[in-house]
Amino acid sequence: MYKGINDIEENGRVDWFMVIIYLICIVLGWLNIYAASFDLENAVGLFDLSGRAGMQLVWMGTSLLLAFALLKIDTSFYETYAFVAYIAGIALLVITFAVAPEIKGSRSWLVIGPVRLQPAEFMKFILALTLAKIFNVYNFQLMERKNLLVVSAILLLPLILVILQSETGTALVYLSLIFVLYREGLPGGILFMGVAAILYFVLTIRFSESQLGMLSVGEFSSLVLIILFTAGLVWSYAKKMGAAFMIIGFGLLALIAGWVLHLLHLPVDPGLLALIASGLVLLYLIFLSLRFWKRVYLYIFLFVIGSFAFVESSEYVFSDVLQPHQQMRIKVTLGIERDLRGSGYHVGQSKIAIGSGGLSGKGFLNGTQTKLKYVPEQDTDFIFCTIGEEWGFIGSTVILMLFGLFILRLIYLAERQTTTFGRVYGYGVVSIFLFHLLVNIGMVIGIMPVIGIPLPFFSYGGSSLWGFTILLFIFLRIDKGRKKA
Repeated sequence: MYKGINDIEENGRVDWFMVIIYLICIVLGWLNIYAASFDLENAVGLFDLSGRAGMQLVWMGTSLLLAFALLKIDTSFYETYAFVAYIAGIALLVITFAVAPEIKGSRSWLVIGPVRLQPAEFMKFILALTLAKIFNVYNFQLMERKNLLVVSAILLLPLILVILQSETGTALVYLSLIFVLYREGLPGGILFMGVAAILYFVLTIRFSESQLGMLSVGEFSSLVLIILFTAGLVWSYAKKMGAAFMIIGFGLLALIAGWVLHLLHLPVDPGLLALIASGLVLLYLIFLSLRFWKRVYLYIFLFVIGSFAFVESSEYVFSDVLQPHQQMRIKVTLGIERDLRGSGYHVGQSKIAIGSGGLSGKGFLNGTQTKLKYVPEQDTDFIFCTIGEEWGFIGSTVILMLFGLFILRLIYLAERQTTTFGRVYGYGVVSIFLFHLLVNIGMVIGIMPVIGIPLPFFSYGGSSLWGFTILLFIFLRIDKGRKKA
């Protein structure tokens, strides 16, 4: 049984605030694409269809037509045909993998005459719609085993297909939809485990080359973090402050003692002490579980075991599973290597371009780094470096504030939905846009690995502009048709 979407009278008004922000963003994006692709020797006009800006203008025009059409479609259409769209999207991903030519290391583009389309971009809004459809089932409970398996399969199938196309960045965008699951009932502990895993991986890889006895500094640091996390979980979930301090006491103090003795050049292996301290923590958790007979201690015990296993496998995954270019991107991001002529070249040149803009920038079409083509992909994934160089700190801040307003408004619209379908889809839109913003700008300024995802509405490309337009305007149509309280 599904909750209907047309049972109550519609409000009937489009959120024009979002439409205005959208129009401002695509116009600013168009101007920056022109600036980024401007050729000093063979300059073309802003409206010349032989240039990047001219082609982007075509994509903008078709996007506006698409937006208008989406606002005219009945709201129930999106819910009714969500599963059909998902099946079609999966089929298109399979076809793309089978027939697409290799372009810049990936096989994700369908070439149809002069037009190139990337189906993975359109799968973003399809996934958000599919999740919204599933969650809108009457009395749906995410944490029921069957429901959780279905939702996981829905997310993982396109993710695997996109990874096979060598589009890791887009696959990570799909994973960002886990925040929708968190909003709809996924326990915070699962999200915490994901954050913990990232921290373990970063520490282990960043400090893997220095040794503390039988452990690397990275492994040693991760064990310290595991003990702190364990104490925090016992305090938070088991409500045992004394037990938490006991874990810190005979665990963390043993680690610190080992470190100090190592600094004093005494014949003590800090790594061995760290393992002993970790073993004591596990034994103490077993003791607490047997004494109080609470399932929460078993879960914490499993978290600790899983953390140890993850830390020990991190170096293997990094060295033997990831591709050499992926390893180098992570090393550059973590500051292990600079590689200014290889993987670090993009980020190095981007940071130079942004830094050269200073406070107020060099002015429109006056950016030297971008005009001399020092920054690769400067009109697509690295478009933000053009903003930084020509508009400076002030212009970059204005753009970030504009995107901030955009995200906050999306959250407001998602929260005011009166159907589960509208709310879940709204948070899917928030997750995808927010992930794109954080990762794209993060990689341009060198605080995240380069994974190649566009800046919404600013990066050149018809597939991305269409994809973001469809994603947004379906939500605006759903918001327009929401029920009155």
